[in-house]
Amino acid sequence: MEIVKTVKELRQLLPEEADKGQVVGFVPTMGALHRGHLSLVQRCKKECSVAVVSIFVNPTQFNDKSDLKRYPRTLSADTQLLQAAGCDVAFAPDEREIYPELDTRTFDFGLLDKVMEGERRPGHFNGVAQVVSRLLHVVTPQRAYFGEKDFQQLAIVTELVRRLDLPVEVVRCPIVREPDGLAMSSRNALLSPEQRAAAPAIARTLFAAVDKVCSLSLPELKQFVADAIADGGRLKLDYFEVVNALTLQPVASLDDDVPKQACIAVYAGEIRLIDNVRLT
Repeated sequence: MEIVKTVKELRQLLPEEADKGQVVGFVPTMGALHRGHLSLVQRCKKECSVAVVSIFVNPTQFNDKSDLKRYPRTLSADTQLLQAAGCDVAFAPDEREIYPELDTRTFDFGLLDKVMEGERRPGHFNGVAQVVSRLLHVVTPQRAYFGEKDFQQLAIVTELVRRLDLPVEVVRCPIVREPDGLAMSSRNALLSPEQRAAAPAIARTLFAAVDKVCSLSLPELKQFVADAIADGGRLKLDYFEVVNALTLQPVASLDDDVPKQACIAVYAGEIRLIDNVRLT
């Protein structure tokens, strides 16, 4: 595995592969890798000739600077995991490589970024669009792999690629969970033992909501989720929304004839965790 830190080094490596007609696959990450990330890398390696993984904690997508400061950074361990997973090129740039100039671009995603994470984290998805578009320009992959845990982000990236008419296929990959159901996240490493013990209630509640969707109204389902998350006192619900899985807009009723996704954000102390599950 090659480890490169500059755009120049990366571009010197990749054209040699592309010229041979090989498919370049790309997995963008912010590091602090776990099995969820590695499942993306392994699928990328299986489906592509060359697997490129970036490790870059993007400052423009953090509307909370304290969140940026405490985000885990484990580059040495990450590169070891990537090598074991079959990664061909690890791209670990600093901020000046990604943003040689101040990125003042703004993106309009219509209603996609006006709800849930977009509503509660102003500017977050604009920062995501900045870094993803920059990375796709630098790496120029034929396929890019993203996990469904960040369900709204995946919708934003898909729309970004469409609007910019980028020649890349966005590949959706399923959520990877811990044995107790907790969706894998780099933020899980920041949980105290007590918070970690409480956190699986998020997934349990979502799965229970799936079982109750036929017997409860939408307000009743929302109340069920709120009560379940509050039970135990260690978790605080930020939001629970049932949305159209294509438009991300909240549904008016569980009877609406559209694909529906249940999305949730929960605080464990200062650590914010998200998850989602398909309802119908």
